[in-house]
Amino acid sequence: MVLAVGGGDVVQQLREDAFDAVLSVHVRGAFLACKYGLGHMRDGGSIIITSSVVGLMGFEGISGYIAAKHGQVGLMRAAAKELASRRIRVNTLHPGPTSTAFQDDIEMRATGKPRDEAAKIFDGLIPLGRHTTPTEIAHAVLYLAADDSAMMTSHTFAIDGGLSA
Repeated sequence: MVLAVGGGDVVQQLREDAFDAVLSVHVRGAFLACKYGLGHMRDGGSIIITSSVVGLMGFEGISGYIAAKHGQVGLMRAAAKELASRRIRVNTLHPGPTSTAFQDDIEMRATGKPRDEAAKIFDGLIPLGRHTTPTEIAHAVLYLAADDSAMMTSHTFAIDGGLSA
């Protein structure tokens, strides 16, 4: 199945200023949060950059967003190496489709279907057959922030029901 997820955000048609804006929000935003947050962190801390399942894969129609989410992974990998001497772990979190109004809108635009039908189409793309919940994402963040994950750094942590497999 092909979904027009981004509504025509294909490379050839994507305006350069729109591409720059998407990179600025996602990559530069994560960079600035790291840059200015590090001065307030103790050694042994954890940085979690929220990315997306598309930071691990690709879909047509959202090239700017995919480039930005992949850029966050590159930033994370560089920062993880740079901050290892301070025992600061840096990871990215990659949620798949999540049960929110924002995701509902994306799915309805991508499929042209009403909310319930659009959600079922997306559920069909996810091997575990359902959307992630905000609570499940919060639990993943807590794990990555806790001492239980003390040896996890430079990791892409997918919580996507197997979508990126």
